Amino acid sequence: MKPIRWTEKLYDYLNNEEDARICKDIDESACQNTPKNYFLIMLSNTLTKLGDTLSNPKTVLAWVMSYVNAPIYLISFIVPIRESGSMLPQIVIASYIRTKEKRKWVYVLGAILQFASIAAIGFVSLYTQGATAGWLIILFLVTFSLSRGLCSVASKDVLGKTIPKTRRGKLKGYTVAVSGILVLLAGLYMVYQSKSDASITFYSYTLFFASTMWLISAVIYMGVQEFPGETSGGRNGWKEAMERIYLVRSDKNFRRFIIARSLLLCSALTAPFYVILAQTYLGKEGFLLGLFIIANGLASILSAPVWGRMADVSSKNVMTFAAIIAALMGIAMFVLISFVPNAKNAYWLYPVAFFILGIAHSGVRLGRKTYIVDIANGNKRTDYVAVSNTIIGFILLITGGISAAAAIISTEGIILVLSLFGLAGAYVSYQLPNVE
Repeated sequence: MKPIRWTEKLYDYLNNEEDARICKDIDESACQNTPKNYFLIMLSNTLTKLGDTLSNPKTVLAWVMSYVNAPIYLISFIVPIRESGSMLPQIVIASYIRTKEKRKWVYVLGAILQFASIAAIGFVSLYTQGATAGWLIILFLVTFSLSRGLCSVASKDVLGKTIPKTRRGKLKGYTVAVSGILVLLAGLYMVYQSKSDASITFYSYTLFFASTMWLISAVIYMGVQEFPGETSGGRNGWKEAMERIYLVRSDKNFRRFIIARSLLLCSALTAPFYVILAQTYLGKEGFLLGLFIIANGLASILSAPVWGRMADVSSKNVMTFAAIIAALMGIAMFVLISFVPNAKNAYWLYPVAFFILGIAHSGVRLGRKTYIVDIANGNKRTDYVAVSNTIIGFILLITGGISAAAAIISTEGIILVLSLFGLAGAYVSYQLPNVE
């Protein structure tokens, strides 16, 4: 009789498995390796999420670029570039990935390139200043984003081949929760370090540490047991890309998902404006960065496992509920800042609001990631991921101009507008069919 390994016992406990393992949507050979793959993917993704937080353009990179006196207009570009740069090429990247029977190596390559890019930003911030530093950071942020696109397409496909349905949401939830604990510790350390007047050296070393997370993640991901899967011929990438764009016209539910996801960008786009509000009314003291990171970490720890379990039941409902929370928080912030004079000077308000927004954003991300993985199988899943991400990339570039509008519209006014889009996104999400 085959001995039961600790990974199998823990996997069964976390997923409430009893006598027979539930393997929906994957074959028996993959099912036998599910527990090992479950924890390898969880650990690998936990490390990259920590790296993402410690190099986040909404907080850390903005702080770093401010320290090196990069031009303000360059700082306003870092969020759209980081997000859209990883999405726009995915429809072409998918054509390359479709030719591979094993796709984990695409993820490994992308993780190594992300390690090199963030390490390069660390060196730039340490040794250059002004516009030179700003442009170099933008350059390496572009290479980081393109590399991130490789990981995004490949990881979802590997997840779909190795982890069964009704288990993927919990995997993502546990991953975010564990990484949230690490992020919380990092935030506490930053608050502590701010007492010693953290310098650019400290933030550069933070970026170096963040970069190693992707390198270690790549090494761990190599151990994932992935069996050869469906492939297609190596036709012209651009030609295949244009053909797959028609999925948006032919597939009604997929089209609705893209509309919903576009509207749900409010939870991500609103976040930097909460930071700007705090800087405007409270100043740019170093400990504020730590407080925002702590708030984000706590939000992940407390909400992600719950969102994950809910997503395995109905991922579209998770998208709906999370969008409503994000929208109501934004509307509340607009009312407080605009009509309650003492609120704008309250130190507790901004981290608490960021915490609630973090809970909502965690739900939006978990919901839409689980939905896109569960909606299809094989190469069709790869096509859905690539097409939706490419379209969202274009939309992000367009909405990135919101930062420039801040000079005309008040920051709290922008938060209100984005929150109203969030309410519309909640309605469209609710209209989607269940796929679990």
